[in-house]
Amino acid sequence: MSDGPFRILVVGGGTAGWLAAAVCARFLPARLYSIALIESDEIGTVGVGESTIPQLQLVNAALGIDEDEFMRATHATYKLGIEFAGWGSAEDRYIHAFGDCGRPVGQTPFHHFWLRGLRLGETAPLDAYCLNATAAYAGRFERADRAQSKMMGGLVHAFQFDAGLYGQFLRRYAEARGVQRVEGRITHAELDPETGDVDNVVLDDGRKYGADLFLDCSGFRGLLIEEALHTGYESWTNLLPCDRALVVQSEALAKITPYTRASAKRAGWQWRIPLQDRVGNGHVYCSAVMGDDEAASVLLHDLNGSALSDPRILHFATGRRKAFWNRNVVALGLAAGFLEPLESTSIHLVQSAIERVLKFLPNGRVKGADVESYNAQTVFEWERVRDFIALHYHANSRPEPFWRNCAAMAIPDSLSEKLALFRANGRITRFNEELFAEVGWLQVMIGQGIKPEGYHPLANAPSDTELREFLSLLRQTVAKHVAGLMTHDAWLRQHCWAS
Repeated sequence: MSDGPFRILVVGGGTAGWLAAAVCARFLPARLYSIALIESDEIGTVGVGESTIPQLQLVNAALGIDEDEFMRATHATYKLGIEFAGWGSAEDRYIHAFGDCGRPVGQTPFHHFWLRGLRLGETAPLDAYCLNATAAYAGRFERADRAQSKMMGGLVHAFQFDAGLYGQFLRRYAEARGVQRVEGRITHAELDPETGDVDNVVLDDGRKYGADLFLDCSGFRGLLIEEALHTGYESWTNLLPCDRALVVQSEALAKITPYTRASAKRAGWQWRIPLQDRVGNGHVYCSAVMGDDEAASVLLHDLNGSALSDPRILHFATGRRKAFWNRNVVALGLAAGFLEPLESTSIHLVQSAIERVLKFLPNGRVKGADVESYNAQTVFEWERVRDFIALHYHANSRPEPFWRNCAAMAIPDSLSEKLALFRANGRITRFNEELFAEVGWLQVMIGQGIKPEGYHPLANAPSDTELREFLSLLRQTVAKHVAGLMTHDAWLRQHCWAS
């Protein structure tokens, strides 16, 4: 250990690096900690994470960031959920919306009453009982602090933004709070011959920088976690078989939708993320089934406007490091692993990892018990997110060979048990604060055609007439609330349009 402040060195910039630096600068006293970040302007960022989940509001609030300022700086739009097109059969679509669906009666979740209603001939889809879903398809939005419904709660939002601009925004924030940025390309790391820890990193001009704790944000390369410490990688390609993505920007939409779209294709899927000034598009596919030229043709054919550049290709292998924290190195972002951006979890996994690092911050030298607990919690989080993404692939009814193989693939017991429980009587159990709540699992399972054989017996408590009146009242409440909202475009232009 060095004399003086505890040294934290972030290796790599981008969203992961600058988010880590910003959070550390906000919560660690400068008297006790020094924070530096090394990045090279010559190394670009992957930049696929432009769609988020609502938890990003928490970190922005913790950093004291004004939401309107953040929206303008990142050319952001609001996101109420993700629409999935063609994941059941080619014509199907549903939305995994944030927030609740309906409202429970006592301790019985709403969807059990909805399931009973289906047997009585009620035909309204689950979306009709969800404020977020209804507002998303209507193209309407108001922040919950401005528009609340006592009965249904308010809209729950996330963001669609330019990840590169967000990284720059965080850099300004971090540097203003004392983070030292070092420009340079790291060639390798040197290990302490006695402990095996990383001692310092070496730049191409010979400069060396040491630290007590290294945060590896070097992307797929894994400069410290893999190249220096040989941590190993656990592949999940058996569950998530896509291994490439083509990305391209296109012209802005005439009307900006407050949701992300994920459309299933012959050998993968395509995303559409509308920002204020452009649309982010990407085609995630399996190279064993589809060639790069065909994948590019599919991507460009399905754009909603002219492409602003040529598509850029990314190679990846889904999975995770065998340890996220190894010795005095913690891997964040793509250095930690890769889960394709189907449910917009990449930035959140960085966010939760940084929060966990602060909880396990070493008091002196890194202790093995802290590392073991950190890794166990992070493995659980990643595996449950993996299961949720794999559900989309497994529960499909498309005819193509790629999708038939996905439907037939062996799935983890953790996912199999969730599916069996839901198929039996519509029950959904959440374990140990896993990321996706019951309502998220509900929307995806129902959306992809999984039908429970029964429902909770307490849903039989109301009479048929009372149940129909209850369901009708909820639909009316949602429709009335949404009808009173501003359009999404009008809200953006009034409150947070980039100049």
